[in-house]
This record gives sequence, C-alpha cells and structure tokens, in this order.
Amino acid sequence: MKKFKKFLKSAGGKLLFYAGLILLWGIVFEIFVKGLGVWKAYTFPSPLTVWDTLLRLMQNNTLWIAILASMRRILVGYAVSLAGGLLIGLVISRVPYLNKNLKPLILGFQTLPSICWLPFAILWFGLRESSIIFIIAIGSTFAIAIAIESGISNINPLYIKAARTMGAKGVYKYVHVIFPAALPSVVSGMKQSWSFAWRALMAGEMLSATVGLGQVLMMGRDLADISQVMAVMIVIVLIGLAVDKLVFSNIESRVHERWGLK
Repeated sequence: MKKFKKFLKSAGGKLLFYAGLILLWGIVFEIFVKGLGVWKAYTFPSPLTVWDTLLRLMQNNTLWIAILASMRRILVGYAVSLAGGLLIGLVISRVPYLNKNLKPLILGFQTLPSICWLPFAILWFGLRESSIIFIIAIGSTFAIAIAIESGISNINPLYIKAARTMGAKGVYKYVHVIFPAALPSVVSGMKQSWSFAWRALMAGEMLSATVGLGQVLMMGRDLADISQVMAVMIVIVLIGLAVDKLVFSNIESRVHERWGLK
C-alpha cells in the first residue's frame, strides 16, 4: 500500500492520472457522440482527432511559430507589469493617503476583464505589437501591485523594529529586510499575474488577428474546427504547467526553505 501511494505521488502516478483523464474523454466521446448521438463530432472531438490536429499544426510549423510569437509578447508584457507593479506597490505601501484611496481603485481595476482595455490599446497604439503588450501589461500589473503592498503590510513588525535597532535604513532596509520578508506573498502575486497575463494575451491576439496562439485558436473557431481549438487550449495548459513547474515552483520552494516553511 505504501509503495502504491509513493507511486501515485511520483511522475509515473501523474502520467497515469492524465492517461485516465484522456481515457475518460475517449469513453465520453464513444458513448455520447458515436453511441447515443447526443453531440456531433464537430462539437465534441475525440482525443485521436485532437492529437492528429496537434501533429498537423506542428508539422506545418503553424504551432511553433505561434508559440514563439506568443511567448515573446507575454515575456515582454510580463516584465513591464513586474516593473510597474513593483513601483505602484512600493508607492501605495509607503504613502498612507494613497494606500487608503488608491488601493481600492487598483482592486477595482484588477477585476476588469483584459478585453476592456482593447479599445484603448487600438486607439493609442493601433493594430501593432505594442497594443498587445499594453493589454498584457495592464492586465497583470495590478495583481503584482496588490501582492507587493499586501506582502509589505503583513510583515511581522518585529522584523522592522529589529532592523531599525540594528541601524538598517532606507534602501538597505528594503533590500535586506522588507523584500525578503514579503517574498512569499509576492511570489503568489507573480503566479496570479502570470495567469492574468495569459488571459490578456489571448484577448489581444484573438481580436487583433495577429500571429500567435490566440490567432490559431480563432482560426479554428472561424473554420468550425473544434479539434484545433481544443489542441491550442491543451498547448496553453501545457505551457502554463511547464512554467509553473520550472519557474514558480522552484522560486516558491527556495523561499519556503529560506523562511523555514518547508
């Protein structure tokens, strides 16, 4: 029993879980599409159909070109949002007046769907790369700002008092005391803002008809090719899982080890 539990926690166990989901998907297709005819094949494709579509998109380089274009945009937009969110978060955490009045406004902006900013992006930047980057940045900046402000405001006051007692002031206090203490909250905000950035990216690419995963997804919709839509959705999920595993999980693990949380 212990060996079985250990296997479920391993990579093999995860592969078995996802294989089970694909098998369940295939069973649902066989029963409700082929057997009972509740759904049509063009509205609910089989796993094999989606796999064939995925292979086709890879073989003609459509998928690789779209991934490279989308990743370039999201990395630039996300970097801008990190810089902007850091600045806004520090300002509202330092100025009580802004914390009281600007923070609720930022929370309100955070609830806005990214697509709401598309008209501004088109009017200000036109149908260019910069308009999509603007949507990505504005869609994820506020999450970073709130995370930084919350992380700083929730720091144990004893850390600040001890730092002051030891003579830590100004930039030194922020670099060596405040930022490290706020990191757990900041990392959570970074993960959340990354998901917001992806939603903003898809909104921008789907409506601006430019090269990218969003454009490939919209092409599938326009051609009534639901298998292409699902293939792109799977690729987006896989990219999200890979980034979370390779980047954010490692950062979280190191932060938890640093603060004795693991």
